[in-house]
Amino acid sequence: MHKATEFRLEAHPLLPEPLERLEELANDLFYSWDHGVRSLFVRIDLPLWQKVEHNPKLFLRRVAQDRLDEASEDRAFLAEYRRVLSSYDAYLEAGPGPEVTEKLDPEQALVAYFCAEFGFHESFPIYSGGLGILAGDHCKAASDLALPFVAVGLLYRQGYFIQSIDAHGQQIARYQSHSSDELPISPVEIDGKWLKVSVPFPGRDVVARVWEARVGHIRLYLLDSNTEENGPEDRDLTLQLYGGDESTRISQEMLLGIGGTRVVEALHLKPTVWHINEGHAAFQILERCRHTMVSGLSFEAALEAVAGATLFTTHTPVPAGHDIFPRSLIHHALGRYIEESALDFDQVFALGSKDGGDSFNMTSLGLRGSRFHNGVSRIHGGVASLMEGDIWPQVPPAENPIGYITNGVHVPTFLAPEWSSLFDIQAPTWKSELRNPEFWKFIDQIPDYHYWSVHKALKQQMGEYIVQRLKRQHKRNGTGHSVTDRMTRQLVSSEKDTLVIGFARRFATYKRATLIFSDLERLESILTDPDRPVVLVFAGKAHPKDKPGQQLIKVIHDLSMHPSLMGHLILLEDYDQAMARRLLSGVDVWLNTPEYPKEASGTSGEKAALNGALNLSVLDGWWGEGYDGKNGWGIPPRDTELDPEFRNEEEARDLIDLLEFEVVPLYYERASQGFSKGWVQRSKASMKSITPRFNARRMVMDYVNNYYQPASTQGALLMADNGEVAKGLADWKARVRHAWPGVELNVVGCVEAACPHDGGVELRVEARLNGLSAEDVRVECLVSPECTGTHNSPGPDSFLLDKESEAEGRTVFSTRVQPPYPGLQTLRLRMYPYHESLTHPLEMGAMLWV
Repeated sequence: MHKATEFRLEAHPLLPEPLERLEELANDLFYSWDHGVRSLFVRIDLPLWQKVEHNPKLFLRRVAQDRLDEASEDRAFLAEYRRVLSSYDAYLEAGPGPEVTEKLDPEQALVAYFCAEFGFHESFPIYSGGLGILAGDHCKAASDLALPFVAVGLLYRQGYFIQSIDAHGQQIARYQSHSSDELPISPVEIDGKWLKVSVPFPGRDVVARVWEARVGHIRLYLLDSNTEENGPEDRDLTLQLYGGDESTRISQEMLLGIGGTRVVEALHLKPTVWHINEGHAAFQILERCRHTMVSGLSFEAALEAVAGATLFTTHTPVPAGHDIFPRSLIHHALGRYIEESALDFDQVFALGSKDGGDSFNMTSLGLRGSRFHNGVSRIHGGVASLMEGDIWPQVPPAENPIGYITNGVHVPTFLAPEWSSLFDIQAPTWKSELRNPEFWKFIDQIPDYHYWSVHKALKQQMGEYIVQRLKRQHKRNGTGHSVTDRMTRQLVSSEKDTLVIGFARRFATYKRATLIFSDLERLESILTDPDRPVVLVFAGKAHPKDKPGQQLIKVIHDLSMHPSLMGHLILLEDYDQAMARRLLSGVDVWLNTPEYPKEASGTSGEKAALNGALNLSVLDGWWGEGYDGKNGWGIPPRDTELDPEFRNEEEARDLIDLLEFEVVPLYYERASQGFSKGWVQRSKASMKSITPRFNARRMVMDYVNNYYQPASTQGALLMADNGEVAKGLADWKARVRHAWPGVELNVVGCVEAACPHDGGVELRVEARLNGLSAEDVRVECLVSPECTGTHNSPGPDSFLLDKESEAEGRTVFSTRVQPPYPGLQTLRLRMYPYHESLTHPLEMGAMLWV
């Protein structure tokens, strides 16, 4: 029988006048973190809201006219609608507080934040995972604080892939194109014309049109190459996130870095701070140098001016996670741009060269083209300093300019509405106290039974959600109803209140998703104890090209279908923000087992803790700072010098021991009240200790205080008087680089080995400065304690040596050091170049030790 051709027709409703501002709400990503806004759409038509995957703009295109008409005449709905609008308007009218204005004058300062992905909400799929979610949370917190702030990224028509897992445990990647009229974006117009920018590519210009997304107080600008000026291949540059080969990747990064900078210029925005979030956007450094050179500065001076106003954040402690391109590809892709920009290829390549090799590292470019740098946790800051130490070759990694700011999560986005409502009752000002740990002690005053009832309600909602997802997944795969029933039996029984442990994140091998299965027999006995059952819930995607990551998914799938584990191990497909919110607010324990020190920060555990879940994690990333012995459980990582297989065995044993002897017994230690008071106590300790320390407002204010304000000041200093300071600094650096290989430093005489505690020791060193002056260097003595006893000082103390004499090319520096510590201590003498205009005293990476 011949199948008729189907034509799709979408009948668009008209918004009744009383509800006309629903369209405004649907076009502001404020909805991504405001439960009240989303609840309006839910009340109009819940099934449709779920069908359009929580996309308010698509919802308004497909909702039935009669539903809108009914809502426009429903007094209760209109009252809630007006309340939400009032809250929305008040939010937009609120300006920055003194904590911001004292650091960044909104009339003068502007932060430009570049990132390859932004994860605001599942309805706006231009993100893949942690980096994007972090960038979205950063923007949301910037809006909450009313920072002078704009963000720049790419608009991917298909975004990241949609995951399904078949009956054999194989991950299947499917891509779905999203029409611009389904997304909360609008064209950027200047003088009535759509703003477009072009970037020189080999043999052609690639044109990108510009879209704007409203994010509360701030704006996100997105570049899209799917425009008629481009050929088919170039139109697909912004088709997929992290798709294609390395040629596609470098083209996307040129579009983001160079094109994004041209968008900022075309909009006549004047950023005083440029924040490069990961290496994908580092080509902006070249474009800003090109633009600065137009005013008459040399490349070297332009680079100093650009770098002084730039912050580079690295998120990648795994070498394979950095974008590295061969010299030939850099020459081909950037050759025309470099030539037209009057740049020198060898100079440009040197900025990205790693260890002087023949490859170009985008992280190296980001670090050399910025003067402010940070990792995303205390541990990661140390790892990044060591990994990128070749940028400052003579400086000890612990002292090089890479600092850290630990990631935080956006509380209004990830805190369940039920907790938010409870906090409104218990402590109405909580939203303004997110940086005040002392305030959060109010959680102790919440009655245990009330606290537990909120958690239990959220857990039940999660259980219903998991059952629904599994039924849909099994139906597609042809899995029998009996299997689905067996798999979900622990979740549908509210009487059992089974302990649920969640593990949901990207399936990369270093995250060790299968570590918990290392002793399967012992784990099985724990999970299937009829009196104290446990359910493990797994979810996550592996990159389509990551075969080892996909194999992890298959292993977990196969185990979940094993008769002895069925119902105690569940694998869900297509992990996204909607699923994350359900799992994070419903599980009892959040599991994380990365291979130390490869978890840069991680934020899912922070989101779980907001909602009362307890973290059970290797002490890596943020948990290395967050764990205090009472707010969850920590697995100490073994020495990285040990055999990896031995490390895995030992850490897996710790994990199973914690489950068997601490986690499970505490959860089921129930008295007549029906819940474990010890568990509630630990859950409260988690919530009150983690919420005020690991939230995005605290994170962004750390950026304001530690980086945005100093970068804004330094950038202005370097560009003063048409860049005279930058010119002088560049000339000085060139002179130092030329002279430094011939510089020498030696001790004059002997250093005394002992002195009275109230005495001192004379130190004298002689330097051959090879044409430099004494004012070009700084000579220091570092004193560190060897055995301090009860003396509480971290050390080392620093003492500057002053110029004593100068003759025949030799300069003597001296000082008298009084011992800062009791007993034995170590003295070390060093010299490094110094200039008052340096952003960081050791940024040149040059240092000599005696």
